[in-house]
Amino acid sequence: MGKKKQETDVTPAPSAVPPVVSPSHAKPSALVDTRVIYCGDNLEQLKKLPDACVDLIYIDPPFNSNRNYEVFWGETKEKRAFDDRHASTQAYIDFMRPRCVELHRVLKPTGSFYYHCDWHACHYVKVMLDQLFSENRFLNEIVWKRQSAHNDAKQGSAHYGRTHDSIFLYVKSDDYTFNHQYTPYDDDYLEQFYSNVEEGTGRRFQYGDLTAPGGASPSKGNPHYEFLGVTRYWRYSQERMEELHRQGRIDFRPNGKVPRLKRYLDEAKGMPIGSVWTDIRPLINFGKESLGYPTQKPLSLLERILKTSSNPNDIVLDAFCGCGTALVAAQQLDRQWIGIDVSPTACRVMAKRLRTVCNIREDDKLWQAGRGFVVRDLPWSENKLRDLPPFEFENWAVIALGGIPNKVQVGDMGIDGRIYPVTATPRKAADQLGFMDHWYPIQVKQKDKVGRPDIDSFEAVMTREDRTKGFFVSFDFSGDAISEIQAFFKKSGKVIIPLTVREILDEQIAMKLA
Repeated sequence: MGKKKQETDVTPAPSAVPPVVSPSHAKPSALVDTRVIYCGDNLEQLKKLPDACVDLIYIDPPFNSNRNYEVFWGETKEKRAFDDRHASTQAYIDFMRPRCVELHRVLKPTGSFYYHCDWHACHYVKVMLDQLFSENRFLNEIVWKRQSAHNDAKQGSAHYGRTHDSIFLYVKSDDYTFNHQYTPYDDDYLEQFYSNVEEGTGRRFQYGDLTAPGGASPSKGNPHYEFLGVTRYWRYSQERMEELHRQGRIDFRPNGKVPRLKRYLDEAKGMPIGSVWTDIRPLINFGKESLGYPTQKPLSLLERILKTSSNPNDIVLDAFCGCGTALVAAQQLDRQWIGIDVSPTACRVMAKRLRTVCNIREDDKLWQAGRGFVVRDLPWSENKLRDLPPFEFENWAVIALGGIPNKVQVGDMGIDGRIYPVTATPRKAADQLGFMDHWYPIQVKQKDKVGRPDIDSFEAVMTREDRTKGFFVSFDFSGDAISEIQAFFKKSGKVIIPLTVREILDEQIAMKLA
C-alpha cells in the first residue's frame, strides 16, 4: 500500500484520563456546516452535502432500518421477528445501499469509513461495501467483543453465543490518516519479555536483535563490519552502533556471543492494537454512561476510532447517530462533527447529552460564532407532533420536560416518564444501584383534549405510587379535566400540573416545573 495521509504513533498512559479539549473555533470547511444535528431521513440530508467534504464516517445502523424507523427506547430485541431472514436482509441492503452511495460520495479521498454491524447481515454488508469502495479499499474487519459469553440460542436452535460485533473499515485511496494506538502490556507479557532488570538503574528491558534481518546478504544493503569482536551484517551503520554502545544500550546477553540491543520498558509504546478488541467493555444498564438507549455504544469505542482515523479539526459524520456517542467523542477530541437521525427523540437525547457532558450550549448565535451547536428540522409544530408515532410523541414530551422516558411501551402502569428533582437523593436498594426514590410521574396523551376519565386514571397512579406531584401533557384539557385536578388537590393535597404542547413549544413551563 502507498504512502498514507498521516501515520503517527500515539501512546496513552495506562490509566490516564483523556484531557478535556476546548473546541476549536476555526471553521474547517467553507462548504459544509458542522456542530449540527439534523433530524430526518439521512438519505435526503446526505444529498444536500457537497462532494468530498467529510474526513471520517462512522455509522451503526440498526438492522431493522426502514423509512418508518423509530427508536424503541430501552428495547433490546428487534422490532419484529424475521421469519424470512433472507427477505429481511435483502430489504435491509436495499435500504442501506443508496445511503452508502451518498456516504461514499461525501467522504474525502483521504477519508476513512467505519460500518458497525452485527451477525444479522454483516456478510451481505461486506459484499455491498466491496462493490461501492472496491475490494482493494477494504482495510480491516474489526471484531469487538460486545458482551460476555452467554447462551442466546432458542429452544431447538442451538448455536454458539453471539458475543461480538463487526466493524468494517474502508478508505477511498492510499492516502489516509492512521494514527497507531497502543494498550499497556499485561503482567504475563512483562514477565515473559521484560524480565531483565538493569543494575544501578532498576530499568526493565528486553534484548533486541542487532543483526541484519533476513540473514547476511550484500543485496539487501546492510553494512558488513566487525563490532565488539563479532563480524556480521548489521541493522545499523558502524557509527550508529558505536553511539548506542556509548549510551550503554548494547550488551551481551548472559552466555551470549553476539551483542544485543537493550529495549527499555519505560520507552516502549505498548502493545499495538490489532483487529480484535476485547479491552473495551460493553455498557451495562445501570452504568454511569448508560442512557437506556437500545444500541448505545461505549464512548471509549468511538474515541479509539476517532483517534486512529482523524486529527483535530477534521470533520466526523455519523448518519445514524442515535444517542450521539460519536458526536460526544468528536466534541471532546476537538473534531468537527455532523449528526443525522430520523428520530426526534434521539435528536433531543443527543442534544441534551452534548449540553451536559460536553458543556456546549445549544444556541444559534453561539453556533454562528463557533462556540455552540444547533439541532435542525425537529418537528416543532403542533401539527408535526400530532403525526408522530405515539411512543415517539411520549418520548418527545418527557424529554422536553427534562424527564426520563419509560423504557417499555406496554405495561408502564400509567407512567410514561419520571422527573427527578435536583433535590433528589439516592437510596440504594438491594437489587438496584443508585435508585432514586424522589421522583414525579409524567403522563402523556396524544389527544386534542384530555377529559376527566384520563385525569381519574392518573389520580389512581399518583395514589398508588404515593407521589405528591405529577405532570400531565396533552394538546389541551377540557373544563371537566381542570375541575377534577382542582378537586383532587383539595381532597388529597396531591398536585397534578397540566401542560399543553403549545406551552412546551413556547418554553412557558419553567414556573410549572418548579
